[in-house]
Amino acid sequence: MSATRKQPALDDVSKKIIELLQEDGRRPYAEIGRAVGLSEAAARQRVQRMTEAGTIQIVAVTDPMQLGFHRMSMIGIRVSGDPRTIAEELTQITELAYVVVTLGTFDILVEAVCESDEHLIDLIATRIRTIPGVTHTESLLYAGLYKDLYNWGTR
Repeated sequence: MSATRKQPALDDVSKKIIELLQEDGRRPYAEIGRAVGLSEAAARQRVQRMTEAGTIQIVAVTDPMQLGFHRMSMIGIRVSGDPRTIAEELTQITELAYVVVTLGTFDILVEAVCESDEHLIDLIATRIRTIPGVTHTESLLYAGLYKDLYNWGTR
């Protein structure tokens, strides 16, 4: 999702649909429609519009360890020049699940999901540090994942 994309304003019905899908992304459109006062078809159209606009994604959230990804790390990156340009380039690396530009100690934070320590070292040494403008990386290795939720609602 692009940081510069203009998001449409959400009404209360759309917000409630999002909250219902955050509870269960496989919830039937008929059930969603009943909960918000829409027909099944209208609920489906709302979800499709929000998906096409980039407001929501409906995905399966997995446990990386059970899928063979035994090394996760948050990596702080310092750069010279415009960090947005480098962040866009980082989005092309499949091992990076999260890429954000920050205004703190690091210019960019990324979350890496790798199979092993060797995979992580290779990722940093040959694919991140070789990007022109990257001047420093600092890895924060995950020792345990205690909370990873996507149901914060729409507030």
